[in-house]
Amino acid sequence: FMIFFSSNANAKYEKIFYDFSIKSISGEMINLSKYKNNVILLVNVASYCGFTNQYSDLQKLWDEYKDKNFVVIGVPSNSFNQEKDNEKEIKEFCEVNFNISFPMTSIYQVKGDNAHEIYKWAKENHGKSAVPKWNFHKILINKQGKIEDTFNSFTKPMSKKILEKIENIL
Repeated sequence: FMIFFSSNANAKYEKIFYDFSIKSISGEMINLSKYKNNVILLVNVASYCGFTNQYSDLQKLWDEYKDKNFVVIGVPSNSFNQEKDNEKEIKEFCEVNFNISFPMTSIYQVKGDNAHEIYKWAKENHGKSAVPKWNFHKILINKQGKIEDTFNSFTKPMSKKILEKIENIL
């Protein structure tokens, strides 16, 4: 027989988002507890993707909500073979082309056995919808450090769907 679970009905949350750390694009460790009580939009990004223009909306979202306990975190990933080779090139690309000022991490895998532990945690606690199927997949973390919702690559950062969800949990 088969047992079906809704995507997060069996979430254990032995850890929350703020229990993790991740290396920044500049090389220093970011203890995510520094964002405690903030709403986080975690986005796996890539420089050579058809969705790369979403960087503009991510920056706009960051500018609009950063003073309201909201943080965008970009996670460069080559899981889909569309990212530059090193952090320096990515940082320069983002600053020159999109004037990015929100936090960015080092390059990480976001799916499979080599995924960063945050992405393994997301899958374990929220199910398959938390696993990026492509670049610019979005995971919305609430102020309790748990996954509120996920959005696929086609959902634009400034979409009504995302803005309403952010507004509701801020």
